Amino acid sequence: MHAAGDRKRGGLGPGWFAAVMGSGIVAVAAATLPRGLPGLEAAATAVWAGTALLLIALAGVYAGQRRLRAHAGDPALAQFFGAPPMALLVVGAGTLLLGRRLVGERAAVDADWVLWSAGTVLGLATACTVPYLMVTRHRFTPDAAFGGWLLPVVPPMVSAATGALLVPRAPAGQVRLALLLGCYAMLGLGLVAVLLVLAMVYSRLVHHEAPGGAVVPTVWIGVGALDQAVTALSSLATAAPSALPAPYARGAAVAALLGGLGIWGFALLWLVLATALTVREFRRGLPFAPTWWSFIFPLGACVTGTSALATRTGSQLFVCVAVVLYVLLVAAWAVVSWHSLRHAVRQRGRARR
Repeated sequence: MHAAGDRKRGGLGPGWFAAVMGSGIVAVAAATLPRGLPGLEAAATAVWAGTALLLIALAGVYAGQRRLRAHAGDPALAQFFGAPPMALLVVGAGTLLLGRRLVGERAAVDADWVLWSAGTVLGLATACTVPYLMVTRHRFTPDAAFGGWLLPVVPPMVSAATGALLVPRAPAGQVRLALLLGCYAMLGLGLVAVLLVLAMVYSRLVHHEAPGGAVVPTVWIGVGALDQAVTALSSLATAAPSALPAPYARGAAVAALLGGLGIWGFALLWLVLATALTVREFRRGLPFAPTWWSFIFPLGACVTGTSALATRTGSQLFVCVAVVLYVLLVAAWAVVSWHSLRHAVRQRGRARR
């Protein structure tokens, strides 16, 4: 859907930052796997470095276009404003988890603070502004709801999950406590909004004709949103003892396990639905579109959420599921990256002609 909007408006749309999100989650998920694989850390670090360069390139091109107002006025493209802040957040988390081996601990922490702060501010602005535009300016038909509507409200949950990594590194006392509580508030903001949007998307699915074409991959965004909540609950529970009294820290751990398991189960249901719709569309012939990146970040969030539960429960079942999902993630990422490169080369060739 946003590919068509890109052609209509011209230039690079905000949805292309999903390539940074997808590539970044491949690296971050590798760092969180409960079971290491030979050469995985080095490969993940290389992917993170390439993703950071891609973020810089895309940010420079997008800023140079000066099409922010035009994209905000497009009901479809505006939804994808959630992608840039999540790209910043994922690259920041990768810098802390993987990049510190290259740039050093101090530089990695400082870089993550900058990227997390920028991504969080931009994400909160998106989570507030895009729904406002949907209410006051955009007009939608009864069957307009699609998975892309989740993108503007997911960034605060990504901020919660990645901000948890910075909680122990924040100054002890009120600053650290404020950061932890702020992350929990952003988790609640995002999760409740996600559930509201999922209800609208599900209503659209059952009351109207099944989606087709480039819209189908966006159904997967629901999987990523739910599993991002699982990841955030676990990450915040890990950070909680450094800021909260013991009873509340233990409560955070209980919420991460029991709440995480419940949300993970719901995410599994949505995963089955998204997979079935995707297989159905591939049988009909699903041409490549930039929305294919909607497969990648959600699958990566499945890996991080499952890995978190594996660590908390000690269950070998979750360990095996996490590893299998990661293998699928890497395979899907390779396919989508290849198609994206071919698409970019063709678009550049057409532009020259």
